[in-house]
Amino acid sequence: MAGIWTSLKKGAARALAGFGLVSVAACTTPQPAQTRVAGPKPALWKVADKDTTIYLFGTLHLLPKGLQWRTPALDAAIAASDTLYLETDLGGDVMASAQTMMKLGVSPGLPPIVERVPAEKREAFRKAVTEAGVPEQALDRMETWAAALTLLALNFRKMGLDPEAGVERGLASSYNGTRKPVRGLETVEQQFGYFDSLSEPAQRALLVSMIDDPAEARAEFQAMLNAWKSGDTDAIARTFDSETTLSPELRDVLMKKRNAAWAEWVAKRLGQPGTVMVAVGAGHLAGKDSVQRLLQARGLRATRVQ
Repeated sequence: MAGIWTSLKKGAARALAGFGLVSVAACTTPQPAQTRVAGPKPALWKVADKDTTIYLFGTLHLLPKGLQWRTPALDAAIAASDTLYLETDLGGDVMASAQTMMKLGVSPGLPPIVERVPAEKREAFRKAVTEAGVPEQALDRMETWAAALTLLALNFRKMGLDPEAGVERGLASSYNGTRKPVRGLETVEQQFGYFDSLSEPAQRALLVSMIDDPAEARAEFQAMLNAWKSGDTDAIARTFDSETTLSPELRDVLMKKRNAAWAEWVAKRLGQPGTVMVAVGAGHLAGKDSVQRLLQARGLRATRVQ
């Protein structure tokens, strides 16, 4: 790879939907219902010992509204689990989440947002900002990562993707409906903090990745969606985490460090009896740095159940 961020592709924006760190920033706008796709089988694993079972389910944080993804195997795992663990607790105060983003993502004395984009891309960037419907002056006050996430959420909305139709919302509704607790592996501040920790060149490359061709963006996301629906972990690894999509810095921040922390959490949770469901972005459960691979290195086996 030519450099830490020089090889970042536009597909990084879609990859964020499979690695998390999107749902807390996404805008929610009702979208037209989509055609139901028959026979989805998103991947599901379990890690178990004599008195503990931990289900691992890979999610997409945003989906076309109306897409059906529940299966009998998944419903059985939900029924058997007494607690759901998501990347972050979705039941928190939306206003508090927005305030957290503003606390971390707004700083005085920043250069105008357009000056943080290469000169040859500024015209396309200004067009993308105009089409997104966000005032350029509002982005000027934001740190580069926060401006990128704001545009990302608006781009997803334009594609007809709705976090309210995402897997996490659906799962949380099932557990809340039976009065089972829903908890987070990370806080909202931690999630925004991952982006805040990126180097400025990394943040600027992420911002530039928001300048995208709508048809190309839809095709890339459809490939991710197809891989997820079929439970094809090889395809998930290719579409969510390829050398041409995630740079070393982004991969380290979004995936490696978080996967290591979650594998440690699973290993420790096996010391407590009971059955729980852990639902995280599908990209974390595929590829060479997956949570399952890290568990295997600890002598723990994740068995595929769907």
